[in-house]
Amino acid sequence: MKILVCINKTPDTTSKIAFKNNNTAFDDSGVQWIINPYDEWYSLVRAIELKEKDPSIIIHLVTVGSADCDPIIRKAFALGGDEGFRINIDSTDSSFIAAQIADLANKNQYDIVFTGKESIDYNSSAIGGIIAELIDAPYISLATLFELNGNTATITREIEGGEEVAEVSLPLVVSCQKGMAEQRIPNMRGIMAARTKPLNVIEPIAQENFTSIINFELPPAKAGVKLVAADNVAELIRLLHEEAKAF
Repeated sequence: MKILVCINKTPDTTSKIAFKNNNTAFDDSGVQWIINPYDEWYSLVRAIELKEKDPSIIIHLVTVGSADCDPIIRKAFALGGDEGFRINIDSTDSSFIAAQIADLANKNQYDIVFTGKESIDYNSSAIGGIIAELIDAPYISLATLFELNGNTATITREIEGGEEVAEVSLPLVVSCQKGMAEQRIPNMRGIMAARTKPLNVIEPIAQENFTSIINFELPPAKAGVKLVAADNVAELIRLLHEEAKAF
């Protein structure tokens, strides 16, 4: 059995967000890059847990990006994974990225494709569904539990107001979120092994970018706190109604 885990490079959540070139590009000066947490903590770790139960499972990692993504794949290798692929192109278009991953998935015939539920930079939550369409496989999103019995997966996912349990035959694509696995810290053995694991750089297939970024904007600054005297109920009601729009 082969599992493909999609890995994305994202800014650390503590990074200061700024833009350049008249707000048309993200300013990455001094930014600390990390593995997208949904990819690392949930989809990759769950794949590793499955391999621990069945050592015959092969785990491949894939990212779409330029050479500055290599350290991210190496960090993922430190947790686990047998081989990695970097598709050598930068893009922010979900359809373009998914098409590159789907082409790799079709060529290598993976039984399971894991993605995080979304990336913490663009939050599009679109990659998994597009991959599933392109490889003609079932897609389960927002998975919190994943159990495997032979060629059948039992998956619990969040729905509005509750949970849903589905049984799906392989191959399939799953987007993972909190609950799927517990965060792990790489050990020294994993860190040392990550240096020698094969990372294959492959060129992208021809594919149109359907979207492009015109400009970025920072959210408006938060207004200061207004204090209202405890005995001035009328003013509190006015502020809630006229400014906070609470009712």
